[in-house]
Amino acid sequence: MDAVRYVINCTVLSNFATVDRIDLLRIVSEGMAATTEHVIQEFEAGVLQGYFGKISLEWLPVLAMTPEEEKTFEVIASRLGSGEASCLAIAQHRGAMIWTDDGDARRYARQSGVPVTGTLGILVRLVQNGPLSLDEANLLLAEMVKHGYYSPVTDLSLLLS
Repeated sequence: MDAVRYVINCTVLSNFATVDRIDLLRIVSEGMAATTEHVIQEFEAGVLQGYFGKISLEWLPVLAMTPEEEKTFEVIASRLGSGEASCLAIAQHRGAMIWTDDGDARRYARQSGVPVTGTLGILVRLVQNGPLSLDEANLLLAEMVKHGYYSPVTDLSLLLS
């Protein structure tokens, strides 16, 4: 992997895992996404708790934090969970976008100038770039909501420009 453009947090991974479509994250990231060990641990805890089945994330590189990122992580982790904090620290230092649905993490990202998107933005991108039709994406969104995802919209056409 040459450059990381996207750092994926557990909230987004979990939403796609609950509908058994983690493959869509691999497609939309075009080989430029990664995550952190903290996120992998949270994801594996979700598997153990039965939120979703065992899903391979072998395609998703796991990044180690640099000493500078570790310092930033420690500051952020005093306010956010370790998965969110690790993703934000790496995204902030490497100029990457964070993919998260965590409200506090999204707020921190915006305040820190870190680009952010989440499940809705990714679903919109999947419609715009072709792997999914609008109807397919709306069905996936409805399934995610059934599994506990809070979405401010039920129809992605409201977000398409």
